[in-house]
Amino acid sequence: MTQDTIRYGVIGCGMMGQEHLRNIALLPEAEVAAIFEPNAAMAQAARAIAPGAALVGSVAELLAAERLDCLLIASPNHVHVAQLLEVARTRPLPLLIEKPLYTDAGDEAALRRLQAGYPAPIWVAMEYRYMPPVVAFLEQCEAATGGLKMLSIREHRFPFLNKVGGWNRFNRNTGGTLVEKCCHFFDLMRLALKSDPVRVTASAGQEVNHRDERLDDETPDIWDSAYVIVDFASGARAMLELCMFAEGARWQEELSATGPTGKIEALVPGPGRFWPARLGPPPVPQVIVSPRDPKGPRVVEIPVDPALLEAGDHNGSTFYQHRRFLDAVRGQARPEVTLEDGMWAVRMGLAAQQAALTGESVRF
Repeated sequence: MTQDTIRYGVIGCGMMGQEHLRNIALLPEAEVAAIFEPNAAMAQAARAIAPGAALVGSVAELLAAERLDCLLIASPNHVHVAQLLEVARTRPLPLLIEKPLYTDAGDEAALRRLQAGYPAPIWVAMEYRYMPPVVAFLEQCEAATGGLKMLSIREHRFPFLNKVGGWNRFNRNTGGTLVEKCCHFFDLMRLALKSDPVRVTASAGQEVNHRDERLDDETPDIWDSAYVIVDFASGARAMLELCMFAEGARWQEELSATGPTGKIEALVPGPGRFWPARLGPPPVPQVIVSPRDPKGPRVVEIPVDPALLEAGDHNGSTFYQHRRFLDAVRGQARPEVTLEDGMWAVRMGLAAQQAALTGESVRF
């Protein structure tokens, strides 16, 4: 550690929190100084990754730690807002907060008030923005398409993983699948199209996963599949196709953008730890550019540093996100994913949930 080392306080060190710890450990200019994790098993797992960090018993105790330069909130979705408000009242340090920013539409008013007065940078963690193949896709979208008109995002993946107490099995804790999981994709839609949505239509439900599970005498109600169509103010359209019982596919995410002069695709594999060894090395992400004239798709592989793949399940994006967040902590950059971005992503997810439940489009 040097005088310039940036010291994190971390709130929540379950599965995603531990991914953050592993990636912070790869940054020579940062360290984790204090951790609040109420589950004993998760706390001990976090200590094994960050042995120099103090384990504390509450958010208040963490905020009282002697020297902290920034905070990370990676707790379950439904406690994000309460913890964020406690931070704002007590010690409003630069903050990286995991998605989704909130789970209930009623929380937005409090976040608006916080947004107006928080004195330090707040960055909403949207890891999918920083996956190398997605970065390449976004950088080339306009040139490859001649002006983006249609965007399609498909995620065919594994079911929700087992998390502490099964909190992620219930809509009341997560905000619903189209908030919990898909806020990433709604964020990418706004980012790629450079426009805000005006209408959302959706069909979704719980078709396969968790239907035979019982947790504290309850059956999980979390959805596992959806189609969502979003119309944007610019006139562009976007579609999401989600299936969470399709982990046998080579690609977990497939992004496709089209315009008058061509098409660009990004093909992103899932976590390497889930790829069967008998099939050989895991797939390497690809970006494919397909111009209309002259025809001829160009395929470029986008390899990711193996050390970053080992550190998490998001194709190295958590590392790149932290590296950029540290620039904001130092005052050298603004947050790239703002509270406004985080609120829009949740707003779109909640609208999609409502549209699927009612069978009626939701307008903004």
